[in-house]
Amino acid sequence: MEALLSKTFQNLSKNSMANKMAKKYGLRFGAKRFVAGSNLEQAIESVRELNNNGMLAMLNYLGEFTNSETSASETTEDLVGTIKAIRNEQLDCYLSIKLSSIGLEIGKDVCLDNLKKILDEAEATGTFVRLEMENYSNCQKTLDIYKEMKTKYENIGTVIQAYLYRSAKDISDLNNYNANLRLVKGAYNESAEVAYPKKSDVDENFESIITTHLLNGNYAGVATHDDAAIKHTIRVAKQNNISKDSFEFQMLHGIRPDLQKQLRDEGYKIRVYLPFGSDWFGYFMRRLAERPENLAFVVKNTFKKGAV
Repeated sequence: MEALLSKTFQNLSKNSMANKMAKKYGLRFGAKRFVAGSNLEQAIESVRELNNNGMLAMLNYLGEFTNSETSASETTEDLVGTIKAIRNEQLDCYLSIKLSSIGLEIGKDVCLDNLKKILDEAEATGTFVRLEMENYSNCQKTLDIYKEMKTKYENIGTVIQAYLYRSAKDISDLNNYNANLRLVKGAYNESAEVAYPKKSDVDENFESIITTHLLNGNYAGVATHDDAAIKHTIRVAKQNNISKDSFEFQMLHGIRPDLQKQLRDEGYKIRVYLPFGSDWFGYFMRRLAERPENLAFVVKNTFKKGAV
């Protein structure tokens, strides 16, 4: 049953009609638990609240798979505006972006032109930018662009997904770039030709790449809510005298806030992933696909009086 629900949510995340309806009706049916707001002002307020509570943040302007140069340009301007807002408000926050939202599907040149505008603004204001990893078809393209940009900009990182067979090799390769990496399990529906189909294998590979990256001496954003993976990270750090300043735990907005506070109180850096914007539906469906038990929360809030 859980596998069926997960597949259903994955399919819905790509459904253009469902996405259109979601935009029309706004952040209803429990989505506000996972999305920080439909506009920048709401997102900035969420960041400020986190900072006031001793936590870091990363903002992700929702949107992906843009097939229009005009739309890609508009998203780029929105991202530049987000960087300016982060600095103007003096927030402890960085920006996480999807290359497909700024033209990767249109062409590399379009994407690079837009990305350079974002990175130039980020460099001028001292803001870090994370290139997100999307589905497998864009994996190598993203890494190639990251490597190219890393030779020109210091304030840039990317993401490695543990469910892909290639991840261990990518970690080794990116060590040559002293890469600041966000390590995740992965949330897209990939075939067994490129990704581990068994959760236990993904979990094992996740802990393996965490260990490798930490021992390489490069900064790690360990993105997980999994107690076993968190304990593994802490154990590896203690056994190898790795400073708490060399890594951080990253968690999604709305998921396990008590654990976030617990780790913060233990002296670990906690960064919360804050997605925002009107194009939230695909992200929301992938969160449900990852954890179908979140559906109970959604159903509860759907029928709650005044739910939004």
